[in-house]
Amino acid sequence: MKNHLGSYECKLCLTLHNNEGSYLAHTQGKKHQQNLARRAAKESLEKEAANQANLPAPAKPRVKLRHFVKIGRPGYKVTKQKDVKSDQHSLLFQIDYPEIVPEAIPKHRFMSAYEQRIEPPDKRWQYLLFAAEPYETISFKIPSREVDKGDKKMWTQWNPQTKQFFLQFYFKENIKEAKAMMREKQKQAIKAASRDKLPPGPPGVPPSNLPPRGPPRIPPPPGPPGARPGPPNGFPGPPPMMRPPTPGMRPPGPPNPGMRPPGPPPMNNDPSDDGPPGIGMGPPGLGQPPSRPPPPGMMTRPPPPQPDMDMIQ
Repeated sequence: MKNHLGSYECKLCLTLHNNEGSYLAHTQGKKHQQNLARRAAKESLEKEAANQANLPAPAKPRVKLRHFVKIGRPGYKVTKQKDVKSDQHSLLFQIDYPEIVPEAIPKHRFMSAYEQRIEPPDKRWQYLLFAAEPYETISFKIPSREVDKGDKKMWTQWNPQTKQFFLQFYFKENIKEAKAMMREKQKQAIKAASRDKLPPGPPGVPPSNLPPRGPPRIPPPPGPPGARPGPPNGFPGPPPMMRPPTPGMRPPGPPNPGMRPPGPPPMNNDPSDDGPPGIGMGPPGLGQPPSRPPPPGMMTRPPPPQPDMDMIQ
């Protein structure tokens, strides 16, 4: 084919030729002949496809749809179990279909939270569906954990005599949850061991982790009649009572160095004294004890002079 530039062009092989002789030599070549054969095969396939499209489609087998009136929800029972050896949790479902259609078998299916339109989707949960005519389809909301579908871990059974359907499956063990449960068990064992070491306390008193105390203190015996009660056990008593000085007398000065301290006060057998009862009183018949003379060589202070009553008046 001659183009607008005056050269020859092959549209099938997309080649350019300067003169007509070169173009004729190309049409007799191997490349051009292969492209012609390829185009002829393609056209024949397209014709066959067009002929088949005009033929009528084969008739599909018609299946008669059966419509049932729903009679309500079936009864069910769910049991939670745990395998002691593998430490896996399992669920056992028992569904009762007393009025199921004859020769019908209940069916079940696991559904993701994103497939249902009843609740907002939550990736933490999944649904297990049970269906059988003429009952309504029921579903159970279970944790979104991987189900162990081994031969001995998941099984179903339909009892046509009792018309009960059973399904049991195990969840695969989660490593993180298993480690957390193991740590919790160790903490509980340590607490139980610490409680066993402590002696049991009296009834009504909660146990504590403090060490046991000593024996209880015995209260002091009661004093003589008329005496003041002493301080409670374990507390210091009140300071001794001081009598006010007599008017007109000088208070006693500090003791001289090297001077022996004065002896105890004399016993007072006079009950008319203003002092508290029981203090300074001795047995009857006993007077003031004799005073010792000062040691030789020790200077004694003379008594203070008595005030003149005439000057005071």
